[in-house]
Amino acid sequence: MTKPPQRRGLAGMFAAFLWCAAAWAGDISFYGTTDKDPLSYAPGETMTFTVSVLEDGQKVSGKDLLWTRRGDDGKVETGRAVSDAQRPLVIQTSLDVPGFVWIQVAVVPPHGELPLCGDQHFFNGGAGVRLDEIKGAEEPADFDEYWARQKARLAAVPMTVSKMEEVPSGDDSVLCYDLRVECLGMPVSGYLCLPKDAPQKSLPAHLFLQGYGLHSAVKRVAEGKNQIALEINAHGYDNSREEAYYVTLGNTALRAYGFFPESNAEPQRSYWNGVALRIIRALEYLKSLPQWNGKTIVVSGGSQGGFQSLLAAGLDSDVTHVQVYIPWMCDISGSALSGRVGSIFMPSWTDAMGYFDAANHAKRIKAAVVIDSGLGDYVCPPSGQLVLFNNISSPVKMTFYQGRTHLYVMPGGAAYTLEK
Repeated sequence: MTKPPQRRGLAGMFAAFLWCAAAWAGDISFYGTTDKDPLSYAPGETMTFTVSVLEDGQKVSGKDLLWTRRGDDGKVETGRAVSDAQRPLVIQTSLDVPGFVWIQVAVVPPHGELPLCGDQHFFNGGAGVRLDEIKGAEEPADFDEYWARQKARLAAVPMTVSKMEEVPSGDDSVLCYDLRVECLGMPVSGYLCLPKDAPQKSLPAHLFLQGYGLHSAVKRVAEGKNQIALEINAHGYDNSREEAYYVTLGNTALRAYGFFPESNAEPQRSYWNGVALRIIRALEYLKSLPQWNGKTIVVSGGSQGGFQSLLAAGLDSDVTHVQVYIPWMCDISGSALSGRVGSIFMPSWTDAMGYFDAANHAKRIKAAVVIDSGLGDYVCPPSGQLVLFNNISSPVKMTFYQGRTHLYVMPGGAAYTLEK
């Protein structure tokens, strides 16, 4: 897969706020578990977390530890300990309300040292209570009417293909095109790949959507061997440009895009409105292709790409499959209105943000949905993932991984699945 020229996403943003050391003498990591399925605790039941510190892959003694417990009950607790290779750290807590607790453990650096960078140098885990009762805020009363108006605005713009330039695919059996389709505002911009000489009405379609940041779309050559594969960038700008092009956008027009409260005060002014319109137009384009089989449309992505995929399926009932991991923008109001542990990277809540909350769009999804989430991911908090899950009425499978954050998967972390 072609590497985008610039990926200025979450990792870069977090690093900009951290003063930390790249490494100490050894490579520090953590491994943690709970005494039972972390999705199955009862209110008030003791949750027992067992956490080991590893250095170069081996359990290690003598490391000063700081642990923190936060919960959707609003309580915060902290403690200190020293690691013991023979006896892991044990943290016990409980929760009385529907929601999750978040356990974080870190090594306290020696005097004069900086803390370590990277999620692998922390344990971030969690456990939940009464998951089926975790609910989001009321959606806007005119939610469906609003999106009908946006679709009508889009329909007034002809679906003109303003660029379709064949580009090398590196595979004689696959055709790839640098594609631009006109939209309301910025165009749909991406790479389209599909099998050469595919008969009409023979192929499923797959729309790939990207995480937060300034990314060129990539050519999905491998995926284009047996389907119509379209990846778009979220913004409608050029693909495969020089790095300075994306850096300049990130410092000017697209700096902190989607996060400005004044824009998010009204839904039609929000940056996310344009993102949603480009998704709708991309799906319209895929369905117009003569090679599409008229039956199967898959949408997929992670983080912001997961958010976009859920919007796609909620706004277009022709979508048949949704495949997302760590989906963002679910239960945006969770902290402000419900008092839950909030996301460390989320636009501030305004009433207008309810039109873009992926958990609200999830109520309209007709497709089969598969979701991967993290019990230690507080970019996309577990409680918000459950609001999403609870709002889906179509077949859905959600798998949580213990120790998984937004940017890191703990090696050996146990997986726990909810399905309906």
